[in-house]
Amino acid sequence: MKLIRHGASGDERPGLIDRNGGLRDLSGKLRDLAGPGLSPESLDRLRLLDPESLPLLPAGTRLGPCVGGTRNFVAIGLNFADHAAETGAAIPPEPIVFNKAPSCIAGPNDPVIIPKGSAKTDWEVELAVVIGRHASYVHANEALGYVAGACICNDVSEREWQMERGGTWTKGKGCPTFGPLGPWLVTLDEIPDLKNLAMSLDVNGQRMQTGSTATMIFDVAQLVAYVSHFMILEPGDVITTGTPPGVGLGMKPPRYLKSGDAMTLRIDGLGEQRQTVIAFDDWTAKVSAGEPTN
Repeated sequence: MKLIRHGASGDERPGLIDRNGGLRDLSGKLRDLAGPGLSPESLDRLRLLDPESLPLLPAGTRLGPCVGGTRNFVAIGLNFADHAAETGAAIPPEPIVFNKAPSCIAGPNDPVIIPKGSAKTDWEVELAVVIGRHASYVHANEALGYVAGACICNDVSEREWQMERGGTWTKGKGCPTFGPLGPWLVTLDEIPDLKNLAMSLDVNGQRMQTGSTATMIFDVAQLVAYVSHFMILEPGDVITTGTPPGVGLGMKPPRYLKSGDAMTLRIDGLGEQRQTVIAFDDWTAKVSAGEPTN
């Protein structure tokens, strides 16, 4: 299944994509794609529904982040061998784990805001997985049974704050809009091979990132198991699994996002994200003027 959340920001409702690509409303059948709604039992019930019997959503409906109720937004650093090489970093012997603030989660096509004072906001296309069951001390050979599905994440990053301000990477990772998720949450039965998904990111129509999950150092099952040994994972929690080469930081000279830039992200079978970049001051001016911000 391809599951969605739709509607105004903060008031999203569940839905799904029918076989013809139509957006269908699930709110009469499910409270939200969050918590118990992500359990294996809940997903099995949804599979029994006839999508054509569900209300069709109008064209232009906003897609929100494809999961709600996220308490832990966990990210993995330097998890692609070719990205590690691009940055000059050694292959990590264990996963590098940091947190993105859940408040950074945004819809797949919502604007990305360059934070106040930022000079080095960067892009990162990533495969993310959403947890569907309470997970603690999980073994890797069972870990995918705890995953509700996968989606695209743009792990937007402020590199100066991440790398030059001391402390952990979290400083540059959790700003508002720095975690677009979606457009769809795709259940694992529709993904032939998590270890072989093509990935790309364009800025203003120019290809920046081209890669594949085939170059991941630690695969999804290993990551879910590893993280579950350091914290309890609950339904709705997100693990985003690293990025392939082509980030702005790795260019010579480095290239960073500016207001007006447009990003397009794709992963095989998981759809496409499109985000326009806007500076913090321009964003606040639009809000003050009551202009649309999505």
